[in-house]
Amino acid sequence: MTGKKAKAQFVVRNLEAEVKRRLQKRAARHGRSMEDEVRDILRNAVKDNPEAAGGLGTDIARLFADCRMDSEIPELRGHAIEPVSFDE
Repeated sequence: MTGKKAKAQFVVRNLEAEVKRRLQKRAARHGRSMEDEVRDILRNAVKDNPEAAGGLGTDIARLFADCRMDSEIPELRGHAIEPVSFDE
């Protein structure tokens, strides 16, 4: 092994003409090739995002963080969980 990191390649097929045009304009604004622009977009898309970390429960809590309740939910408080019986 030479110590170099392996480079990946892929092809994007059936890209809408409008998306391609907008990528070209964006690349030109940043002074780089469309390929470099796409590479930068992909790198930024997969960067670790501290807000995204935490799992499903954290994501759900974030969705409802601004919802305020005026009272407790009694059906979730103080009731014992009883196993389901499958006997007839």
